[in-house]
Amino acid sequence: MSLTFCNVHFSQKPEKVVYVSNNLLKSLKLSGKKNIQLRLGRDVIHAAVKSINKPGKHLYLGSGVRNGIRVPSAGGVYIRNQDNEFQLGPLIGVLSDGPTNTSQPFGSRTQFIKQLLREGRKKCYIFAFTPRDINWQQETVNGYFLGENGSFYRRTVPLPDVVYNRLPSRKAETSSPIIQLRERLGRRKIPYFNWSFFNKSDIYRLLENDNTVNKYVPESHMNPTPEKIKEMLERHQFLYYKPSGGSLGKGIYRLTYLPKKGYFARYRKGSGNVLLRFSSFNSLMRMLQARHGRSLSSYVIQQGIRLVEIDNCPIDFRFHMHKNGKNNWVVVGIGAKKAGRGSVTTHLKNGGSLLTPEQALSRAFGQRSEEVLQNAKKVAITLAEAIEFHHQHLLGEIGFDLGIDQDEKVWMFEANAKPGRSIFSHPSLRSEGKASVEHILEHCLYLSKFRRRDSE
Repeated sequence: MSLTFCNVHFSQKPEKVVYVSNNLLKSLKLSGKKNIQLRLGRDVIHAAVKSINKPGKHLYLGSGVRNGIRVPSAGGVYIRNQDNEFQLGPLIGVLSDGPTNTSQPFGSRTQFIKQLLREGRKKCYIFAFTPRDINWQQETVNGYFLGENGSFYRRTVPLPDVVYNRLPSRKAETSSPIIQLRERLGRRKIPYFNWSFFNKSDIYRLLENDNTVNKYVPESHMNPTPEKIKEMLERHQFLYYKPSGGSLGKGIYRLTYLPKKGYFARYRKGSGNVLLRFSSFNSLMRMLQARHGRSLSSYVIQQGIRLVEIDNCPIDFRFHMHKNGKNNWVVVGIGAKKAGRGSVTTHLKNGGSLLTPEQALSRAFGQRSEEVLQNAKKVAITLAEAIEFHHQHLLGEIGFDLGIDQDEKVWMFEANAKPGRSIFSHPSLRSEGKASVEHILEHCLYLSKFRRRDSE
């Protein structure tokens, strides 16, 4: 296989002819050939080859070729030669959803998707789409491309070479149309990452028997009985009680047992924090059952960890992980989150504040902060590799919520398959936000087999 970057131009000539500059002709080993088989996505066309005397690597497509394989635009892309078939691309699809008939077709994710498309169009054909935009009979997608002016325009293109999944909700992902969509892409061998949101209980179950990483996961139990909750409270003094499929810190309780003072429950209600005291364990359970039903199903109980603190407020860390162009896990961005006073979690929407890891760790560990940070990065990569090993589907991005206790031990509280991007709003983390987008694109190149030579 050979891979070359070239500039694609459109010719007004109607015939099925590909005009190739001499430099590109040599790179593609096309000298002397009269015909070419050209592909975009799943569309293929046979065309005549004619050389043109122009410096650089240029490809001019007659309108018959352009329309035959639905090339969406001119510009710089790769051309891949495999077994004498020449493929333009990659053609990358970003799957999401949102309201129809609006300038924000992907809701709150629209700006992130625009950023992806803006960066991606420098090296590939990239578009966003919703499940409604696919025509399975014709194997085409009516995609959203980004124009030079920053607004979307629509083009119909073949099914993509790779799909990056940014569907917005668990509900959308578990619907029968999406399950069918994934099956259809699978049958066509189109790589699809990230497969779905993680459930907390699934991740704990994946890792509990893996001796390389289970030491980093606090003791956790799915659908715990009242007896298990009481026993863990007496053993750990405090624990977290959280919904298995939750996000953004919603529905989380911090339960505490102080032998001479009773039981305490702290949680978020509206825009404020609530702290309740109970004289007995049974009265604590009655409150939880009144709020969530007697069975208390779909909840996870997790051992509480005494995290390092700043100003008497615990801090934890969001590690944004990516697969790179060589298919290795790397840490791309880290945000330190300081809990708001009286808050159950460090989520920014619950009064938390965002710091760089260096700011947080230097206050917590002083001169040892760099060593502590490097160790946490190693643990994060080990955790990502373990989850990928046990997970059945393609992963390219994980967000970890990690904590560090007073003894410098690293703990994993949560893993997210579609991590939010709020840490990149910090002025000192904007370059990491750009690097995150670049890693997504590089991994798409890897999965679509449009790998750079230096990534082989």
